[in-house]
Amino acid sequence: MLKRIAVSELCLGMYIHEFCGSWMDHPFWKGRFLLESERDLLRIHASELREVWIDVGKGVDVAPGQVSQTVEEVEAEAQARLLAADSTKAPQARVPLDQEVQRALKLCARSKAAIVEMFSDVRMGQAVELAHAAELVEEISNSVLRNPNALISLARLKTSDEYTYMHSVAVCALMIALARQLELTEEQVREAGLAGLLHDIGKMAIPDAILNKPGKLTDAEFGTMRSHPEAGSRMLIDTRQVSALVLDVCLHHHEKFDGSGYPHRLAGEQISLFARMGAICDVYDAITSERPYKSGWDPAEAIRKMAEWPGHFDPRLFQAFVKSVGIYPVGALVRLESGRLGVILEQHEKSLLTPKVKVFFSARSKVPIAQEVIDLAKLVGRDKIVGRESAEDWGFKNIEELWSGIAVGKGSLFD
Repeated sequence: MLKRIAVSELCLGMYIHEFCGSWMDHPFWKGRFLLESERDLLRIHASELREVWIDVGKGVDVAPGQVSQTVEEVEAEAQARLLAADSTKAPQARVPLDQEVQRALKLCARSKAAIVEMFSDVRMGQAVELAHAAELVEEISNSVLRNPNALISLARLKTSDEYTYMHSVAVCALMIALARQLELTEEQVREAGLAGLLHDIGKMAIPDAILNKPGKLTDAEFGTMRSHPEAGSRMLIDTRQVSALVLDVCLHHHEKFDGSGYPHRLAGEQISLFARMGAICDVYDAITSERPYKSGWDPAEAIRKMAEWPGHFDPRLFQAFVKSVGIYPVGALVRLESGRLGVILEQHEKSLLTPKVKVFFSARSKVPIAQEVIDLAKLVGRDKIVGRESAEDWGFKNIEELWSGIAVGKGSLFD
């Protein structure tokens, strides 16, 4: 029989069936074993774990009078909580994109200022103020909940000069959206967001001449750049305030599913769930952003290219990521079967192929047309997306203004 007990009640001779919590909360690679070592017992007591499942058929049972719960009791308790939550908690209605964009723009500006200050403090050798970081994650999480596309899409419009700072904001938002797509708990959602916010903090140990170099890095410079995950993990360890989960994303967001990444060449599920999530979110924002040495890819093109990199990402998580941002993410330029060109405005909740599109140009006559928002979910059988298009190939300037409603010039939107 399985019983759930408090870690404080654990004793030698008990058979541990499962730890109650993420594997990042404890130092053991194995989840089921007979507890025979006093050292292992002390390690469990020193961990973040509060409860464990034991199998009394394979080891010592709890002493009479100790508090424990069977599987049936735990399931009944969980069901009661779910029923109570369902009866009292109404789902938050999604806010229209154009409405949330205005709020997200202000949030991006505040976020950028906060990240600049935080990273500058780190560069000066000062400790990270994590209370402010947690508040920032909360605000970003709320924005993503109101509309998951607004802040994520806006953050993509950063200039190359502000990439390091706004990249942290974007990856935070992407991690939150992906965590919700995976139906993680709200506590895990916020931890994922904090991990995204701090994942590149180690870049503050990289000289500006390398970090902002407009051309290709030399082998030596690339080696220096590759040191930022370990530098960041040391910084976060020194704070003694972040969870092992956040620390792990900082250290391992450049690992690849096939084992060819760095710094430790981990493969498959050797890489934690959150680090695998971080790898996807980090790359997506990087390749869709303007950098000193290259222009950002169209978001739909970025999704297509990432899907063609076998071994780079966890396939299951990448599929969940595509569901969270869309096959045709907000801002993507597409051609419809009717011959019209348009930009994606909103995703359809049940179909990745039928988003809302703002059409503005005729590909057949090659002239502008009256702008109109069409819902492809209501035009099934009459019109559909037949392909991606390149704004550069068509000579379109400032196409982002079509979906954001904000004048996008050469300067920063977030000052």
